Amino acid sequence: MFTHDIRAVGVTYDTPPLVGGLPTARCLIFVTPDAQRTMQTYLGACTQLGPEDVHMDYIANSKVVYMEGYLWDLPRAKTAMRDAAIKAHASGVKVSLTLSDAFCVDRFRSEFLDLIEHHVDILFANEHEILSLYQVSSFDDALQHVRGHCEIAALTRSEKGSVVLRGDEVHVIDAEKGVKVVDTTGAGDAYAAGFLYGYTQGHDLATCGRLGGAMAAEVISHIGARAVADVKALAAKVL
Repeated sequence: MFTHDIRAVGVTYDTPPLVGGLPTARCLIFVTPDAQRTMQTYLGACTQLGPEDVHMDYIANSKVVYMEGYLWDLPRAKTAMRDAAIKAHASGVKVSLTLSDAFCVDRFRSEFLDLIEHHVDILFANEHEILSLYQVSSFDDALQHVRGHCEIAALTRSEKGSVVLRGDEVHVIDAEKGVKVVDTTGAGDAYAAGFLYGYTQGHDLATCGRLGGAMAAEVISHIGARAVADVKALAAKVL
């Protein structure tokens, strides 16, 4: 089912299934009427991910590699991520990372700081995650810390929109208007998807941020992490 759905949207997916052992991962998400979530996750076969599962030829022929902070809990996955980042940079490919969750940052703060400084070009984080990363209490303080720590930082702030910076270049992106928040599941990845689409198509950072915001707004407007609207049409409105 997962393989079919991934390929149906035009994604190349050649990873063979795990034979024997742990079953497919799953996550039960309880969403209350105020759009708050409780997540119960079973990682299953994901815990077996290792360097041998990464297609280095795909890495070398990409424009950007996107990595999840959630995977940092697993020792072999750490190796896979580092190997992918090293291969990417050796091939002139940009490396992006999402911090995934403030709890991940709390567990691996020093390792994430080292990873970002030495291996990451584009950092994605929400306000809670970036405050935790630098152990500061204000967003402005976090901005000063992340400036120069990596090439680009794209930081989301819920109803306050997002901030994108590269060196002295700073863009404050307003949140989409008139969106009723129903379920925030997938919002961060949707933002990153929109942003990276814009980035790989050569658009300026402000446009990338607006694309990210448009994709995130679509996802949070309904139950479920998959878009139900025509995302090409949404992107066209921004562009």
